[in-house]
Amino acid sequence: MSKEPKKELKVRYYKPKADIKLDISDIQNFVYDMSRCIKCKGCHWVDHTYMPGTKFMTRCPSGTKYEFDAYQAAGKMRIGHAMAEGVLDWNDKALEVIYACTLCGACDVGCKRNLDLEVELTLESLRVKAVKDGKGPMPAHKKIADNISKKKNFFAADQKKRTDWMPKGITPAKKADVLYFVGCSASFVNPEIAQSTVKILKSSGTEFMLMPDEECCGNTIFSVGMLDEAREIAKRNVEAMRKTGAKTLLLSCAEGYRMWKVDYPKLMNISTDELGFKVVHLVEFVDELMKAGKLKMKKEFNTRMTYHDSCSLGRLSDKWTPWEGKRGWMGCVEPRLKRRRGTEGLYAQPRNILNAIPGVDLIEMPRTRENTFCCGAGRGTKEAFPELANFAAEHRLEEVKYVGAETLVSSCPWCKNKFAQAVKANGNDVQVLDISEVICASIDA
Repeated sequence: MSKEPKKELKVRYYKPKADIKLDISDIQNFVYDMSRCIKCKGCHWVDHTYMPGTKFMTRCPSGTKYEFDAYQAAGKMRIGHAMAEGVLDWNDKALEVIYACTLCGACDVGCKRNLDLEVELTLESLRVKAVKDGKGPMPAHKKIADNISKKKNFFAADQKKRTDWMPKGITPAKKADVLYFVGCSASFVNPEIAQSTVKILKSSGTEFMLMPDEECCGNTIFSVGMLDEAREIAKRNVEAMRKTGAKTLLLSCAEGYRMWKVDYPKLMNISTDELGFKVVHLVEFVDELMKAGKLKMKKEFNTRMTYHDSCSLGRLSDKWTPWEGKRGWMGCVEPRLKRRRGTEGLYAQPRNILNAIPGVDLIEMPRTRENTFCCGAGRGTKEAFPELANFAAEHRLEEVKYVGAETLVSSCPWCKNKFAQAVKANGNDVQVLDISEVICASIDA
């Protein structure tokens, strides 16, 4: 019996490749991310390898407060997916869910421990969609936007008084390699932070200049999804900085630091390295001064202290690099994409500084670094959802009390103000300071 020759079996593997960008102006860029969320809750719970116990085991402020999946990233990803596919339209509750969020990045770093989905960019893109669709931002955000448009600052304060905080005996240089961008909060609400910063610069022999006609960095404008307005602010500020010829842009505000280092490049479709100048926070600057022997902590600061990692100084501050390419089989992308995992934040520098101060007993809270629980103040939260902001700050203060700290230190005026308000409202006996004040006191500036 003759055998028929075997027919060659030809198997064709169809691998469609979709063009994608890390571009928040189009929600379609994140449909894959939204559709692949498996609701593992890595966005909500602190990873088990870092789980401090049953008392402080969540990372998401809105999920912790509202105790409903829709307010967690997993729920928002499903809502966003339905909207992107045209299955769901905006309503009052959907708008509330999208904006009742601190955009703190905790969900993003949690997800990137497991699935590498772009959760933070998706949430930002959903707010951009809300604005484009004529539904967002919230009324409280529109008031802030109006302040910035008309008065060039967050608080609608008199711009002529923007530098009234400057201490006597300190005069900025007309030209210097270092430019101190003060920001709205330190200019009008927290002058002690700006004053401490320039005293530190003077003590270290660092010449500095200020931005001619400094205006708001646009942090809230960007954070609530007003992309076009934020892009104009970014272009204006970057151009103004480049014209000064300064090589280093120094900030003492974590929100402003993230805005300049990450979101301006994102808005301008360039990398952080293409800005043409280096963006640094005060804790980076002081840490380098200490290592070079140009600044020493001499005066004792006797206190049991704990440090709060501001979200925008930590997990949200990895450098930005534009990326576009194709996604194919099993979600694989090409060219290779380096994910922003929140591991490049300024975690060591503030601790180096505080540990160098005589008398400081620095203790850590259960949730630190990329697992830190947000203070609740930033990115439009305290204006539109003050109850959420208050809850987040009070929840974090429970950790402060848990470790028995007398002093709570942060590196952002937004954090300082929110914690100070919560301490006052609840009668807690905790001293709240910005790290610039602690440094200034220790060097006896």
